[in-house]
Parts: sequence; C-alpha cells; structure tokens
Amino acid sequence: MFSISIILLIFLALTFDFLNGFHDAANSVATVVSTRVLSPKAAVIWAAFFNFIAFLFFGLHVAITIGKGIVDIKIVDPAIIFAALAGASAWNVITWYFGLPTSSSHALIGGLMGAAIVKAGFSSLVYSGIMKTVLFIFISPILGLFLGGLIGVFVFRIFRRNSPSRVDQFFRKGQLVSAAFYSLGHGGNDAQKTMGIIAGLLFSSHLIDKFFVPLWVVLACHIAMALGTVFGGWRIVKTLGQRVAKLKPVDGFCAELGAASTLFISTAFGIPVSTTHTITGAITGVGSLKRLSAVRWGIASRIVWAWIFTIPVAGLIASGAYLLTKVF
Repeated sequence: MFSISIILLIFLALTFDFLNGFHDAANSVATVVSTRVLSPKAAVIWAAFFNFIAFLFFGLHVAITIGKGIVDIKIVDPAIIFAALAGASAWNVITWYFGLPTSSSHALIGGLMGAAIVKAGFSSLVYSGIMKTVLFIFISPILGLFLGGLIGVFVFRIFRRNSPSRVDQFFRKGQLVSAAFYSLGHGGNDAQKTMGIIAGLLFSSHLIDKFFVPLWVVLACHIAMALGTVFGGWRIVKTLGQRVAKLKPVDGFCAELGAASTLFISTAFGIPVSTTHTITGAITGVGSLKRLSAVRWGIASRIVWAWIFTIPVAGLIASGAYLLTKVF
C-alpha cells in the first residue's frame, strides 16, 4: 500500500526528472537553436518528443546501476531517497541560475553517496559502480570530443568541393536527424536514473518483491523529462550553443552525432554518463577542427570546474538534508 510519504517521494523524484529535462534541455537543443535550424519553441518540442519515445529503444541497464549499483540497496530507505533528490535538485537549481551546464546525473549520484555515508559510513558504497561512473566523467567528454571531431573530419572531407551555401542547406535538414538521435540518447540515459531511484524506493519499502522497474515508472519518468525539456532553461542554451564555440549547421550535425554515439554506447553498457559532459566535449571537438582559438577555453574551463564540484557539493547538501530528516 502506498503511504503519503512514499507518494510524496515519488512526486519529488518526478520533480527531479522534470528539473533534469529543464536543466539539460540545453544539451538536446543548444546546437540546433544556435545554428538557427529551428526556433527555440520548435526545438524543445522536437527534443521532448524523442526524449519521451526513448524507452522504446533502450533497455533499463542504467536504471539498475543507479538503483543498486551506487549504494548498497539494503541501506536505502525513504530518508536517503529524499536527501539524494534534495541534494541533486538544489545543485541543479544553483547551476541553472549561473547558466552552468553541469550533470544532473552526477548530482544525483553525489546525493545518494552523501546520504548513504551519513547513515551507514563508506562501507555502504558500491565502489565498482562508482568507479565506473567516475571514470566516465573523464571518458565521456573525451569520447564525445573524439567522435565529434572524427565525424567532422569525414564530413568536411566529403563536402569540401561543395559551396558553403549548399553545405549549409543540406545540414539544416541533417541537423534535424542528428538532434533527434541525440535526444533519444539523452532520454535513454538520463530518464533511467530517476527510474532507478523510484525502483529502489519501491523495493526498500517492500512495495515490490524484487528489484525491477515497473512500466508505470518508465512512462512517468519519460513524461516528466519531456515536460521539463519543453520548459527548458535558456541560460544554459546560450552557454553551450554560443559561448563555447560558434557553430554552423554542419558543425551542429557533427557534434550531435558524436555525442549521440557516445550516449548509445554508454547506455548499452549500463553506465550513467553525463549528457552535458558528452555534448560539451563534442562541441569542443568540432570547434577545434577549425582552429584551437575557435573554442573559448575560458568558458570551457569554468564548465569543467563546475563538473568537478558537482558530486561533492550535491553530496554535502544531501548529507545535510538527511540529518534534517533525523531531527524532524
């Protein structure tokens, strides 16, 4: 039987998923907006649709990793879920305010870790899952940079004899496809993180007999993320789409396809990566093909520092939230 507290926690989890879509809407639409292929309104509707249907294409490996691969599922309780979501949501709002494209995924992981450490110490952490996730903090942007740059090299070589206007016209249509692929990857990886949290809550509350993700949870998380994308934060769109590197439609196509490929690979192996890290790496890789000065390294370094602080700061906020639940 669902108690009021469980219902409220599920609502909080879906609110986090909404914030995830709101915060990370920039990842899905920054390039397609900055290249003026679509208007902001049309771009977010396009991205939201593909975010929603992602569950038809991917398994639930990432949800399982988040649900029982970061902290010991035996120590998870409603207080830990609340604290993890509070820490992650607070960090999302702070970084949205400053226009920093940080990772909702790593904020959630940091929140889980911080609350678990306060409750049961460092022995409650599942180091294999954490190490895999931490490694991909570095691997995913590098892989995005490499694949974005590699696709860029091939595309520029294939179209080198075409006029700039013809290339621009072709990739204005092509970017619709690449943006769709990227939004699929975003929905497939990011929505699963909240699914894992809700499944862990249901299991720890004995509402399901074994750990799995019910279909209603899958659908609810995708709907929440899609709605968040529709109301997405344009501060971060400006940072990613205009400040890291100036993009043309062909650049946006290469960046989105490189980032989408990285997300597909990571999701297949159940690795919760940052879509933010991935698209930023891909944009940087494509931008640097022209010349290294085309990338605004000052903005890029500011983004990297925000990435570094995400897990520890979200963890600290979550640990404080967990202690508050014990007081009240």
